[in-house]
Amino acid sequence: MKIKELKTKGKEELQKILEDDREKLRQLRFDLSAGKVKNVREIRKIKKEVAQILTLLKTYAKT
Repeated sequence: MKIKELKTKGKEELQKILEDDREKLRQLRFDLSAGKVKNVREIRKIKKEVAQILTLLKTYAKT
């Protein structure tokens, strides 16, 4: 998801997306250790999205 799309979301919606992404990342890590993952770049993409969401949530907390 693009950062512009994330900025339009509300705080609760961002927290839901964050929870889903963390679960997806956890599952990808298990699959990677089992040798099932073909696209390892997906892990990097999800980690980046998690960092972007956490940054946006931090800015919501300051305002």
